[in-house]
Amino acid sequence: MAAAEPLHNIAHLGGVELFTPLPDRSLWYFHDLLGMEVAHTAGPSVYLRGYGDHAASTLKLTAAAKPGVGCVSWRAMSPAALERRARAIEATGLGVGWTNGDFGRGRSYRFHDPDGHLMEIYYEEQKFAAPPELRSTLKNQPQKYTGRGVGVRRTDHLALLAGDVGRNRQFAQELLGFQLREQVIFEGGKNEIGSWMSPTAVHHQLAYVVDVKGGHGRLHHFSLWVDNREDVLRAADILAENGIFIEAGPSKHNNSQGFYLYSYEPGGNRVEIYSGSYLVFAPDWEPVTWNEQERGTGTYWGAALPDSFIQYATPDIEGKETTVAPKLPVFF
Repeated sequence: MAAAEPLHNIAHLGGVELFTPLPDRSLWYFHDLLGMEVAHTAGPSVYLRGYGDHAASTLKLTAAAKPGVGCVSWRAMSPAALERRARAIEATGLGVGWTNGDFGRGRSYRFHDPDGHLMEIYYEEQKFAAPPELRSTLKNQPQKYTGRGVGVRRTDHLALLAGDVGRNRQFAQELLGFQLREQVIFEGGKNEIGSWMSPTAVHHQLAYVVDVKGGHGRLHHFSLWVDNREDVLRAADILAENGIFIEAGPSKHNNSQGFYLYSYEPGGNRVEIYSGSYLVFAPDWEPVTWNEQERGTGTYWGAALPDSFIQYATPDIEGKETTVAPKLPVFF
């Protein structure tokens, strides 16, 4: 039987909105310490970008009572692809409807994933036009490297918690056309703990991981890319010198092979500084599956990830952990 034709309607992750109860401090973290640029402000929100992001903005910080994730934005391959995905999602009953778009984006279709995370698909996007003081001498780079703080280049991915990882993974594959890269499945294939997916050659732009507290619509982490391991090490120095809590790393994951550093921005959201990993170009890629014994501590080398890596997410909630939690190794 011939394989189904791949669904290529989503181009890439376009942007992420983060809620923060400390907007001024969160802005300091992303602008001063991580080196992102402010592109726009509107009401309770500030729009930022990395120096290598080609779009006008890829991160939206919005003042809110609690930290967490707002709207996750995906760019469509074309206007027709946007219409196709909107119709398909609308048929599932998870659609919210059309908006006129946010800063830097045109008409967008909003919906929820099965766990309740708000998402949108759009096509029209404003390209970043650097003012003279930010113009690079490289014509193929949207902005010069300023050298401020960590100097993150671009948005890379995010990880969301879900009560039913399999259902959300299936939604992302069948409705959005994402390709499955790796999975963590326990108990002889019965318990899907985490899945890593992407619409591009990047290893993963979206991960779903089980919410051990039984919550819905929560964020595990938001990840920003730097060019090499030395940049991750430099980020550790900068964050430590400025009193930012470093939860884990620098170390190397076994899953994705990424080199990482996890910290909490002042509003409470977990942010990863990330490099390395690998690209997937093969159209017949066979997803890699890890079991309990193979996963170990979730690191290839370096210190084991702490218990907080499983227990903490935003917004934080009081919750009774599921029966799998006490025997659940760290899964990133």
